Amino acid sequence: MNNSSKINNDIYDDYGTRWYTAYDDPIALLRAENRVKLPWIHERIVAQKLKTAHVLDVGCGAGFLCNDLALKGYQVHGIDLSSESLKVARQYDRTRSVDYQIADAYQLPFADHSMDVVTCLDFLEHVEKPEEVIKECARVLRPNGLFFFHTFSRNFFSWLLVIKAIELLVKNTPKDMHVIELFIKPKELELYCKNAKIDVVEMTGLRPKFSTIPISAYFSGVVPESLEFQVTPSLLLSYLGMGIKS
Repeated sequence: MNNSSKINNDIYDDYGTRWYTAYDDPIALLRAENRVKLPWIHERIVAQKLKTAHVLDVGCGAGFLCNDLALKGYQVHGIDLSSESLKVARQYDRTRSVDYQIADAYQLPFADHSMDVVTCLDFLEHVEKPEEVIKECARVLRPNGLFFFHTFSRNFFSWLLVIKAIELLVKNTPKDMHVIELFIKPKELELYCKNAKIDVVEMTGLRPKFSTIPISAYFSGVVPESLEFQVTPSLLLSYLGMGIKS
């Protein structure tokens, strides 16, 4: 996978178990988001009556989604380029059933139409050619299969809040964890999906629930354990969505 010369994707090799435990790091924000994202995705898989689905998580990191869905009985595959992240994912896989592989998102090691569900969460903004990744996801997705995504919209407000504010307010924020050039506007992502024969049927925004952040936490450098996220009609910052392969 050809990473952008600007974005720093090497940071994920150094997290170790901090993926699951750290609060003095933006990874805690990701865990808080997942308390909304993972149930949202699972509800829609259940609605499609895919009780024994084969699920592929592209850019799975330390396995938050994979391990959650494995506990619910799905046949789960996770791919990532970070071998260190995959070690942690396996360590936290209580089912010992997830198929974790080092693999390139541009060349997935799976046959055509072999997956019922493919997910790309917090990943598309880390590659230079997200449209090519989505096409590859569509290749391995069976007809009527589900494609889930979560990423950030490219605009001034997301640059200010998702990049600059986190750099200012959260300790241990790595340099170039995100770069605004790789953020994706919702209409762009919808077009990428359409070109891959995936029809986006639902998109919703995601934002922090500010009432769950104590005033004292804002300049502590630490993400409070009380932090919650909520869905919102606005797609201005980050957005979560589902598509169906036609």
